Amino acid sequence: MRKIIHLDMDCFYAAIELRERPELAGQPVAVGGAKDRRGVLTTCNYEARKYGIRSAMPTFLALQRCPGLVVLPVRFDLYRKESARIREIFHRWTDLIEPLSLDEAYLDVSHRPEDAAAVAAEIRRSIFAETGLTASAGIAHNKLLAKIASDWNKPNGQYEITPQATTPFMAALPVRRLWGVGEVSAKRLHERGFQTCADLQRLSQMELHTLFGRWGLELYDLCRGVDERPVEPDRERKSLSTECTYLENLTTLAACEAKLPELMADLAADLARHEAKAGQPARIHKLFIKMKFADFTRTTVERIAMEPEVSRYQALLDEGWARTGKPVRLLGIGVRFEPEEEPTPQLPLQMGP
Repeated sequence: MRKIIHLDMDCFYAAIELRERPELAGQPVAVGGAKDRRGVLTTCNYEARKYGIRSAMPTFLALQRCPGLVVLPVRFDLYRKESARIREIFHRWTDLIEPLSLDEAYLDVSHRPEDAAAVAAEIRRSIFAETGLTASAGIAHNKLLAKIASDWNKPNGQYEITPQATTPFMAALPVRRLWGVGEVSAKRLHERGFQTCADLQRLSQMELHTLFGRWGLELYDLCRGVDERPVEPDRERKSLSTECTYLENLTTLAACEAKLPELMADLAADLARHEAKAGQPARIHKLFIKMKFADFTRTTVERIAMEPEVSRYQALLDEGWARTGKPVRLLGIGVRFEPEEEPTPQLPLQMGP
């Protein structure tokens, strides 16, 4: 049986800043961008969350909700340094580490004789002893369940989902807690009467596919806690996008354009989370839109650009609409990241005669 741990640092950036500035203890603190730019919060402490503040929230809105909020600038160099220290602790136990961000990772400890929960507890103890920061952990036999479990006893706690407990645990789980289900997806599920995974489990694969397309096939496994993905070290994301399938088709270009502000807000929040995870500003190379029409044909339009602006997406949307003029059932926007430069291969040294 696989033994997977999901380690998640508690309010990582804010916790580091509070450690460096102990005089801020007890105050609502957030880390993020200024309110006069594309300012969004990357994280905040639990005092700030009492005011309804959360990561990826626009900074100006957070300050409206909590005028006393202390907003500190992002210091990626410091966070990367702390992340490297924590990663070194992980490597004492396993080399099968899949980092999801500077403050989050999957660990596969299947090869170790110790109980996985004991390993997780020792890792958390070492992190606190050596950095003064706390972490939460989820333990299970796959990544999906370990990820869900790591949120169960936050902050500074851990939770294990055993194989025997998986069936009742998943039946009672709200669909919003599933991997890949965001606010838009949860709304779609709730509108169709799906509140818990038990509700989804009553449908066959064919029924879920009819309702949700390819995603329905994924839901069939997700709502049962089935996940065969291995822990994969050094994953690199190449693009980021957000999309929505509409219950009523968008029959005009104006109707499509009216959906852009909401999609842009979702994309800005996702970009903020991505930058927080990567520990550096996103290096955007291209913008793109994707459209699925009422007859299930698709089109994608993309252009080289470094800044996601509404006017640029409007131009892409105009071009995509002009290709067919058919009613649109799915609309999405996204960015592609600049690929990392490959090191120049060194030519072999030519020896003289």
